[in-house]
Amino acid sequence: MELFNALGVNIKILIAQFLNFAVLVFVLYRFGYKPILKMIDERQKKIEEGIDNTHKTREKLDEIAREKKEIIQAARAEAQVIMEKARVQAENKQKEMISRAKEEIGQVINQEKAKIRQEKAESLKQIRQEVSSLVLIALDRVLGEKIDDKKDKDIIQKAVKDLK
Repeated sequence: MELFNALGVNIKILIAQFLNFAVLVFVLYRFGYKPILKMIDERQKKIEEGIDNTHKTREKLDEIAREKKEIIQAARAEAQVIMEKARVQAENKQKEMISRAKEEIGQVINQEKAKIRQEKAESLKQIRQEVSSLVLIALDRVLGEKIDDKKDKDIIQKAVKDLK
């Protein structure tokens, strides 16, 4: 103790300061250091969770991007199929319309041919009637007198047959 006295250190005060320091350390550890460590740990956990969430979010974004590409590719393929179907349907519709138009044209041609035949037949009938009347007039002038109706018809028929 004399050594401490020679150095000017009072042991009682040193022990009191040591006890005060120990109480201060205990109080700071209990009420300051532990809550600060707890708060730091919680903060560290939140940061780790944030990092994990960020990684998960990136993975989800990558997955969504892949799905988006797959959906786009599927949509393009489906659009291609639809376009091909539409093209085939258009070609079929065009062929159908062309064949229908050809049929209608054929029908119109046949109708016109029938009309022409009918008109030809009517014209021939009229011509025969006119020829027969002309033959009658010519015969009447040549013979000078009228023959009975039966002979007229026979002569007309013979003349018409000769014309055919």
